[in-house]
Amino acid sequence: MARFVDHAVLHLQAGNGGHGCASVHREKFRPLGGPDGGNGGNGGDVTLVVDDSVHTLLDFHFRPHAKAGNGRPGQGDNKDGANGEALVLKVPAGTVVLGPDGTVLADLVGAGSQYVAARGGRGGLGNAALASRARKAPGFALLGEPGEFAEIVLELKSVADVGLVGFPSAGKSSLVSVLSAARPKIADYPFTTLEPNLGVVTAGSEVFTVADVPGLIPGASQGKGLGLEFLRHIERCSVLAHVIDCATYETGRDPLSDITALEFELAEYGADLASDLTEKPRLVVLNKIDVPEARELAEFVRPDLEAAGYRVFLISAVTHEGLSELKFAMAQAVAADRAARPAAPAPRLVVRPKPVDSEEFQVSIDPEVEGGFVVTGARPQRWIRQTDFTNEEAVGYLADRLARLGVEEQLAAIGAQPGAPVTIADITFDWEPTTLAGVDTVPITARGTDQRLARSDRVGAAERKALHRLRRGLDVDGHTLDSSLDSSVDRPDPTPDSRAGSQS
Repeated sequence: MARFVDHAVLHLQAGNGGHGCASVHREKFRPLGGPDGGNGGNGGDVTLVVDDSVHTLLDFHFRPHAKAGNGRPGQGDNKDGANGEALVLKVPAGTVVLGPDGTVLADLVGAGSQYVAARGGRGGLGNAALASRARKAPGFALLGEPGEFAEIVLELKSVADVGLVGFPSAGKSSLVSVLSAARPKIADYPFTTLEPNLGVVTAGSEVFTVADVPGLIPGASQGKGLGLEFLRHIERCSVLAHVIDCATYETGRDPLSDITALEFELAEYGADLASDLTEKPRLVVLNKIDVPEARELAEFVRPDLEAAGYRVFLISAVTHEGLSELKFAMAQAVAADRAARPAAPAPRLVVRPKPVDSEEFQVSIDPEVEGGFVVTGARPQRWIRQTDFTNEEAVGYLADRLARLGVEEQLAAIGAQPGAPVTIADITFDWEPTTLAGVDTVPITARGTDQRLARSDRVGAAERKALHRLRRGLDVDGHTLDSSLDSSVDRPDPTPDSRAGSQS
């Protein structure tokens, strides 16, 4: 027999992004083919989707761990890696997604509603995508980002129009069985119902659903009995119906005291809810009037309940007496609630551009390291994850990106000195500023191991053009023939590093 599970804890892992490829095109008679490394594929997302064919969280109870597919790495010849396979988890309608601290992340109601619980990592760029005018043949590629890990809690809150509330053995399951085609378990002992039962009821042109909640007892809102476990299933109900057992033989029990106790438990449970349960429409169902003593008691208390503002119905689930009147009264209350609800707005695309002056990172003093600084922000931390620190050229590219973002300017403004330890994410390095940061320091050597980026002492095109015009006897502003000859003839020999770079 299938179990009903309305609470589950999931451990989700999205797919990692594939690494980019560092490759140089090799072909006969084409010694300088250029970079052709492809990009890595994106990791798969983990998405929760509402499916009407799913009615419980049982699958997640036995399989709480789920992982999406990883992206494939890029390859040479400009071949991008395949994206990782996304993982779609089907959940029943009415599922609420909570964080580990109880924060509501999503409320999934309606078929097709979805929520991305864990996003896959982005794939790293290959060296073909990293090529630029200054770095024509990068000898590195970016790493793929790791996928997100999420630990979430799923709670199922039944989506029903009418919720039946009452003490154990009040006849709620019997009432659902005669109003609809549902066949819940019915027995003559308390707490027969261990899980909510839903039934579909048709009254004229109205079709609505009825939920049978396990029996409540005094103290249910504090965890006694089964009430606290299943009270969440009446939060979405439009109408609440108190089912009262008029044939009970328990001492100290009567319809008025039962209703007072039920209302107290609903008020206690609904104190922390966004929707107040005490404001929902009420119906009072006095059940089991097929017993003579029960009919006499129901007729005796009916005037008092109506004076208190309740709509009272005397029924018998055994003889079906009064069921038709109750059914149409439920349909009328549900229709009135549906008409009072505001129309759902049409879905529209919401675009939230970032402000032009928004801060993408923050630089602060490291409280744990003397003279150190900490850089926080989504972009710097993402760049750290994408960098292969075993490749010096990749580290140099990271430094260039941080400098263009303005990290060095902020470090200089806050008082950082060359050699100060700077921490980004889980990486700590010694800061070597450039002149762009406002510090009078010039790097001795070029960043990285790609010597093709080293400074070249070749005569530029503009200088050759000026020298050509001077030799023809034409005037050139700011140039003379002697100074131009000196600058071209007396130029110092290139360093061994630059010669190696030009040969490569």
